Amino acid sequence: MWTIGLDVHWKGSTFCVLDENGREQKTRTVRGNWEALLSELAMIRKPFAIAFEASTGYGFLHDRLDRIAERVEVAHPGYLRLIFRSKRKNDRVDAQKLAKLLYLNEVPTVYVPTAEMRAWRRLIEHRQGLLQERNRVKNRIRALLRSHGLQAPKGLWTRKGREWLKAQALPSVMDAAQRDLLAQQLESVQALITTVEKALQTEAQKHPGVELLMSIPGVGIRTAEAVVAYIADPSRFHSAKAVGRYFGLVPCQDASADRNRLGHITREGPATVRRLVAEAAWQGIRRSATVRAYFQRIQKGDPDRKKIALVATAHYLLRVMHALLRTGEEWRETSTESTEKTNA
Repeated sequence: MWTIGLDVHWKGSTFCVLDENGREQKTRTVRGNWEALLSELAMIRKPFAIAFEASTGYGFLHDRLDRIAERVEVAHPGYLRLIFRSKRKNDRVDAQKLAKLLYLNEVPTVYVPTAEMRAWRRLIEHRQGLLQERNRVKNRIRALLRSHGLQAPKGLWTRKGREWLKAQALPSVMDAAQRDLLAQQLESVQALITTVEKALQTEAQKHPGVELLMSIPGVGIRTAEAVVAYIADPSRFHSAKAVGRYFGLVPCQDASADRNRLGHITREGPATVRRLVAEAAWQGIRRSATVRAYFQRIQKGDPDRKKIALVATAHYLLRVMHALLRTGEEWRETSTESTEKTNA
C-alpha cells in the first residue's frame, strides 16, 4: 500500500507519495481549494494511506479523505514539531516528512470526533464567545458610569437596574447615545445567549452522560455538556491521568537525575472546559463534603496554596467525570469528614 503525506493549505496543498518500499514516487503542489486537492488525490492508485497535520477544518477534510483512502491519520501539530526539527522548512519538505512518518507508522495522531460532536463543540465555544462579548459590554457600561461619577446600584443587569441605567441624565448627547447603544448591544447579546443555550439544551438531552455528570455537586448543565462533548469517547483515554493531560491540568515537568521541577499547568487542550470545571470546583467545595475534604487536603491549611488546591480539585473532578462516563455510575459521597462523624 502506498503512503501519502499531505501539507494542507486553503489556497494550495502539497502531497508526497511513497511506494510500498518507501521510495518517493511523486511530490506535487495542487493550486486551488480542497475540492481541487481531493480530485487530484482520487486519481492516485489505490489502496493508499494518507496523513496530514491537524488545523482548522481538519474534521471535514478527514471525512472526505476517508472516502478515498484506506487509512487516514491526522497528526498532532505540537508533537510533530518535536519529532522533526529542521531549519529547512517548506511545503514539500513537510509533506515528505509526513509521508515518511506514515510509512514507519510513527505519526503522532489526534482523535477525530464525529461531525455531530464537532458541531456540538463549536456551539459550546460560540456560547463562550458570546459570554466574553457580554462581559466586554458590561465593562464598557461601568466605565461610562464611572467617568461621570455615577455609582451603579446592586443588580445593575436586572430589569430594574437596566431601567435605572436608561433613566440617568448624562452631560452630553454623545454620552447618552453611547449609553443607549451599549444597552441595546447588551440586550442583543443576551438574546443570542438565550437562543444558543436553548439549542444546547436540546442537544444535551440526547446524551445521557450530561445528566450523569450533573449528579456531582456543583456541576451544572453547561459544565457537564462541555466535558461530555470533549471527552466524546471515554475509552480513548487509557487512564484517568491521561484525561488531565488532555485538558492541560497537569503541571509542566523538568526532571533530570535526582532533580524534579514542577511548574505551572500546561494549559493544553480546550480552555473552555478548564474554565467551566474550575468554576464547578468552587461550587463543589461549598456543596460536597468529599470535594471539600480533597481541597483541604491539598491546601494543607496554607492560604498561599489556595489556587494550587483549586486546580488540583478541578483535575480531580475531571478524573471523576471520566470514571462516571466510563462506568455509568452516579456520584457517591465518600468523604473522610462523613466517615469520621459516623465513627464518632
